[in-house]
Amino acid sequence: MKCEWVQTNGALYLYDELPDDARHEIEQHLAKCPDCTAEFDSLRQFHSALTGLKGEEPSASLLAASRMQLQEALESAEQSRGWSRWTMDVAGWMHQMRFSPALAVILLMIGFGGGIMTSFKTAGNKNTGSGEQAQPATDTASIASISGITQNPQTNNVEIKYNRVVPDTAQGSLDNPKIQQLLLFAARNNYNSGVRLDSIDMLTQKPEDAQVREALIFALRYDKNPGVRLKALAGLRPYIKSDMRVRDVMLEALLRDSNSGVRTEAIRSLQPVTADSSVRATLQALAEKDNNKFIRNESRRVLASLPEIE
Repeated sequence: MKCEWVQTNGALYLYDELPDDARHEIEQHLAKCPDCTAEFDSLRQFHSALTGLKGEEPSASLLAASRMQLQEALESAEQSRGWSRWTMDVAGWMHQMRFSPALAVILLMIGFGGGIMTSFKTAGNKNTGSGEQAQPATDTASIASISGITQNPQTNNVEIKYNRVVPDTAQGSLDNPKIQQLLLFAARNNYNSGVRLDSIDMLTQKPEDAQVREALIFALRYDKNPGVRLKALAGLRPYIKSDMRVRDVMLEALLRDSNSGVRTEAIRSLQPVTADSSVRATLQALAEKDNNKFIRNESRRVLASLPEIE
């Protein structure tokens, strides 16, 4: 084991963040290497000095906002890693191959074969006039707006009218991927608050879907219409215990939302998780100094109903 690796992972060792096998190897190395032992002694002294200092407790609002930012960062990082698996440095690969004659022949064969397959697929599509007509996939980039959403109470089918160059209509159940795609688009991008409200209302029927829950969280955080935010909050309420992101966005709404009705519903929605220290700290802070008298009284009422923590 190299000294550089041991010194790089010294902080992880002190904070018990290394697996047992790595800890064992570091301890074996320290028994034999005086330079690394001296480095670790100074690191331990610094660690002891830091732990002796009394740090300030972060506020509940900071914790909630940090959790949301961390979740968003992790999700974007996972997407980037997923795409990077399927990408390659074509220019570097071509440079390494230096355009050998064998490579040129292979590229010609690939291009010729691709042209044949494309022509065959185009001809096949033209010959599908009889039988069931396939419904084309929706390109959200070509959608100008969602103009209306209705649901048939007898069949539960959803009809969505949306505008491209000319108005278009899609029909299907909530399980239809195209219907779900249009509803998610309407929830985030439509200028009409009534359409956004209708889309959120229907999306709350399937909040167990990860994409739907993300749309509801987005609406509660960013939609300018309080009715849309209230509808999104109601759809998220059943997951307040099981999903930390839902708990955090509820706390954020309680602390920052400009509408007192949304904040009041957030307090009521958080009651099942009042044992959480961040929830209690938020309610305590609101009970003491919130500008809204009703919010102060509601926070005090909830706190008074809680059992004392010994």
